[in-house]
Amino acid sequence: MNSTALVTGASSGLGVEFARQLAARGHDLVLVARSRDRLEALAERLRAEHSVAAHVLVQDLAEPEAAGRIGRWLAEQRLDVDLLVNNAGFGTCGRFEENDADRDREQLMVNVVAPVDLAHQVLPGMLARGGGAVVNVASTAAFQPAPYFSVYGASKTFVLGFSLALRQEYRRRGVRVMAVCPGPVETGFFEVIGTRRAAVTGRMADPAVVVRTVLRALDRDRAYVTPGLSNLAGAHLAPRRPRALVAAIAERVTRTVLKADRPVAAGRVAA
Repeated sequence: MNSTALVTGASSGLGVEFARQLAARGHDLVLVARSRDRLEALAERLRAEHSVAAHVLVQDLAEPEAAGRIGRWLAEQRLDVDLLVNNAGFGTCGRFEENDADRDREQLMVNVVAPVDLAHQVLPGMLARGGGAVVNVASTAAFQPAPYFSVYGASKTFVLGFSLALRQEYRRRGVRVMAVCPGPVETGFFEVIGTRRAAVTGRMADPAVVVRTVLRALDRDRAYVTPGLSNLAGAHLAPRRPRALVAAIAERVTRTVLKADRPVAAGRVAA
């Protein structure tokens, strides 16, 4: 019997790549996102190409009861999740007082609350079966304060800390937990945030390469992975300096986002 992977934000970006590469490894899939048409098209393609089961579950993770609905659906379908990929997420940027408060609240629901709630849904089953894995997608923004990305950066810092803590709790109980901290990736994230200046380094990674690196790191039971040498260096160097200094340096880099002519984005995609 194939193991089952649940991927959130599976309709675009890294989520599509996680689904594709996990299917190629023989995992059955539960694909979660808001766009039924995209999910159905992806599921059909993966069934045909890899002969795996691919289930579609349409759910907005910003809704307070989202994880509970997913849990009940899994129970009704008698599906056990062996790998949870908390990939869904989105960001806002700009001066905090100018950002929409409701949108920031949605961002916290998707980036922070949903991963915690989904972990609550699947971890008891993993522990009962004696194995499983959780992959939480954070960001290089998790390693230092991120002026003009204040809510996004803080949400990813939470994801990283949460993941490392869970890893220690479960590493001797058969469940692997890993955080993913990529830099900018060529996805729809920047269209939603409103400007490509949000990729402050100017360099974009290939989603396929990022996911391949992540799955190899999971195979090796890494605590966290920062795909790309420059991202790895930043992750290890920045936290060793005084926090206030790191924030001041970060502000000089991230202020470039304020120069952008940014339309307000109405949609969300996986980060």
